Amino acid sequence: MLVNGIPGNSISIRDRGLLYGDGVFRTLRVAQGKALHWSLHYLKLQRDCAALGITCPDEVLLCAELDKVLAQHPDGVVKLIVTRGESGRGYTPSAAAEPTRIWDFSPLPDYPAECAMQGVKARVCSLRLSAQPRMACVKHLNRLENVLAAAELSDAQLHGEPAAEGLLLDADGHLIEGTRSNLFLVSQGRLVTPDLSRCGVAGIQRGRVMAWALQHGVTLHVRDVGLEEALQADELFIVNSVIGLWPICELEQRHWSHFPVAVQIRLGLERQDA
Repeated sequence: MLVNGIPGNSISIRDRGLLYGDGVFRTLRVAQGKALHWSLHYLKLQRDCAALGITCPDEVLLCAELDKVLAQHPDGVVKLIVTRGESGRGYTPSAAAEPTRIWDFSPLPDYPAECAMQGVKARVCSLRLSAQPRMACVKHLNRLENVLAAAELSDAQLHGEPAAEGLLLDADGHLIEGTRSNLFLVSQGRLVTPDLSRCGVAGIQRGRVMAWALQHGVTLHVRDVGLEEALQADELFIVNSVIGLWPICELEQRHWSHFPVAVQIRLGLERQDA
């Protein structure tokens, strides 16, 4: 772990990331000493910092720190956290605060190959996402809604109802995302992904799927999606930077067994990763 370029695992108790979740983060897949899609991650970091009014660290500085991490950990998952930095008591940000940079490493989770090939079971969480358009799409540090939703999945597993992902709706009943993923529907050859202008996180893997659709002439709609529409879709799949792409094979008693479009997209994205 690096904190502001120095090996260590401690930050100040006055850091606003700790006090208020005042910061943003990126989660990167790394393989053979290379951070996959770093340029997309940095662009997203810039946008998220700008949305919160945080000075984004210089890319050259971050690349130098990332190289230090990759020299020790060439394969796995790297997390970059940027907080607004230290300040005194109170919500009001200090103009003099210097952003804190934190790098962390974790081994790649041992996901079964069947998740990508045969799909995974998902369930709808009871938690509803609150609307806050100013923070919509931003991967900020205040992720309590996701924490509580993930706890629902854990509780369900303890009661013999395991699911690999939980899908989240907003207060109006629109499907938004997974607890750790973005969602896509396939209907009659067209792709649909939920509108994230009110809440939710826009991950870079979501953007890559959207770019794939544009490159291959596949119609893509970004709009409100209801649960019933999702259950009637030809395919459902979820994406993030660590899992890649997983089809959904079961949701709310609905089952799917064939995922031709999802497989095509997954293979296309994997070729870009190579």
